[in-house]
Amino acid sequence: MAPSSFSLPTPTPTSAPAISNPHSKPRKHLAMSSNDQNMQAITQPDPDLPVGKLKGSSQLNRWSRARAIRSGRRLDRPVPTKPATDTNRIHPVEDGKGRNLQGEVGREGEDDDDEEEAKIAKPIYMVSDGTGWTAEHSVIAALGQFEYCLVDRGCPVQTHLFSGIDDVERLMEIIKQAAREGAMLFYTLADPSMAASAKQACKLWGVPSTDILGPIIESISHHIGVSPSGIPRGAPGRKVYLTEEYFKRIEAIEFTIRQDDGALPRNLHKADFVLVGVSRTGKTPLSIYLAQMGYKVANVPIVLGVELPRSLFEIAPEKVFGLTINPVILQAIRRARAKSLGFNDNTRSNYSEMDHVREELEFAGRIFAENPAWPVIEVTGKAIEETAAVILRLYNDRKQQCSMPMISKRY
Repeated sequence: MAPSSFSLPTPTPTSAPAISNPHSKPRKHLAMSSNDQNMQAITQPDPDLPVGKLKGSSQLNRWSRARAIRSGRRLDRPVPTKPATDTNRIHPVEDGKGRNLQGEVGREGEDDDDEEEAKIAKPIYMVSDGTGWTAEHSVIAALGQFEYCLVDRGCPVQTHLFSGIDDVERLMEIIKQAAREGAMLFYTLADPSMAASAKQACKLWGVPSTDILGPIIESISHHIGVSPSGIPRGAPGRKVYLTEEYFKRIEAIEFTIRQDDGALPRNLHKADFVLVGVSRTGKTPLSIYLAQMGYKVANVPIVLGVELPRSLFEIAPEKVFGLTINPVILQAIRRARAKSLGFNDNTRSNYSEMDHVREELEFAGRIFAENPAWPVIEVTGKAIEETAAVILRLYNDRKQQCSMPMISKRY
């Protein structure tokens, strides 16, 4: 028996949108719009693509794993997947209730065992005409709501990012591959014709899809009364203007680097924020993160037995934020830091000793108690972005004189 080939479902006239007959003769001197070309690319009969042609390369898989590790969760799990064979094809499938699930990938001879099916990673495609940062982080944030399912590998997923997709033909190939693999597709396409083509093709081939940016862009366009450009960020034809905000960020970064670790205390009054805490509470990376957002940040270390600079108590107290951390976590961080500096067990140092760590945190606590206007932020288990969000929230609430009940001094 000859192996079956991949074939697309032919939409009926009642379900398909009104599209001009591709066999009809075109009129002379009639230019075809970009949207018509995109629609034609969807409906034209293309030769069958071999299954697996668009599967990620080994380098793409390495990048995917690296992105998952940086995000704190391994999404691309090494779980067994069923190899694609020539028997894979898209055909109408009934769900037992007489409903036709057109476009669902069917596999002849597939075992219907639920336990085996649960181990198969469900693919998620992310398509972008730019870097794909928005699509990737949106999907990762959404997957974070299913951590209970992903941890025990009860419903593993496998993500694939396709960035820089600015050609409708390439877009159609990706959507066809998604139909073969039964993947879900998320896309961020600035060009309205590309986004319309993706929506039409996904509907035609039964691929569940979500336009991440489209509804947001449309809402903003209606709100401000301005049409979007339709050009991806970073595109070669798009102008990049050096605004005042850009130079403000550069100045803030330069200021923050000069003010690191208690340097130049006479300049503390020029800072937007001043971070105070014992060693290894994350003052420097938090300062740089806030500086990239345009805020001038200085940080002052609290060292047992060392007097803090007088200028710290002369500036506006709403600028100062205290950082504290769990002593056990701080000891582990300091031990790793001491090891990276070449200290061994024979080196006598109280830097990472628990008694010294507790004493130093108690010393910092007394300083915070003497300055009740300084908010104290508990950084244990918090990412830099989370701590920065707390600081900016408190800063904006004070700036706008927002009344907020203070449940606790620690955030």
